[in-house]
Amino acid sequence: MNRTIEQNSLRSFGNLELLARQVVEGFIIGLHKSPFHGFSVEFAEHRLYNAGESTKNIDWKVYARTDKLFTKRFEEETNLRCQIVIDASSSMFFPEVTDKSPAFINKIRFSALAGASLMNLFLKQRDAFGLTLFDENVYTHTRCKTSTAHYQLMLNYLEQMVQKPQLERPTAAAKALHQIADSIHKRSLVIVFSDMFESSESNEQLFSALQHLKHNKHEVILFHVVDKSKEMDFDYDNRPYLFIDMESGERVRLQPNQVKPYYREQVAKYTEQLKYKCLQYRIDFVEADINKGFQQILQAYLVKRSRMNA
Repeated sequence: MNRTIEQNSLRSFGNLELLARQVVEGFIIGLHKSPFHGFSVEFAEHRLYNAGESTKNIDWKVYARTDKLFTKRFEEETNLRCQIVIDASSSMFFPEVTDKSPAFINKIRFSALAGASLMNLFLKQRDAFGLTLFDENVYTHTRCKTSTAHYQLMLNYLEQMVQKPQLERPTAAAKALHQIADSIHKRSLVIVFSDMFESSESNEQLFSALQHLKHNKHEVILFHVVDKSKEMDFDYDNRPYLFIDMESGERVRLQPNQVKPYYREQVAKYTEQLKYKCLQYRIDFVEADINKGFQQILQAYLVKRSRMNA
């Protein structure tokens, strides 16, 4: 977790704008110690020079410090349109966060803060961004804009999403992604945050929706948001538990060791299938463990952006 963020702040999830700014500032500072050294201070105010374009806006002072060519940005310049898509179905509210629970971050809070942090970066870079929220239906869908007022509105949507959990609300990711593919500007970057937990009968529909995004010339990053230790590794003490399906309400009482090998095998099988489909469709698949902080999100975006500019 980003060390500049107090756990109490995440528990109350107050002032999403401040939390996002802290995440981005920590990330940019960390770039000094990463393979992207030299791309941190200039990250918000410059963009990489593309071969063949005019050299009149190259910042030669930055070149002298970094040995890389950057051009200065201007107010009217929009280099990217990005649609941030967040799954807000009931399974995304795992694990439950209350005043008494040990957890202070869950999948929906992680996705909201990761999305807000990306928007903070986009705003600094004067890139256009929009937001789509869905569960069994798309209930929020905005066009891409670059203004501060738009950013504030998007933060408000994210805060409302987090503060008003809905129980037993299923996922319809395939339907949502088909709708998004047709409704946003061609050649956009689409960033999806989802646990991708749908019924096995929906898998082919889900893969078809991912293919639809690529068919419409969009670049796609899929952040597979999970609590890895609980949802993937099934790391529970071997004592009786009551497991409740957050989307259906179905209840099962058992000891984890009774089903752990089979459960892990089935989850791994599905995840590998999802990874393979993303590889086949040239979609960036990133496993986003909510317990590993936000650098994994911003760095994956930075790598993708660098490839898009190449």
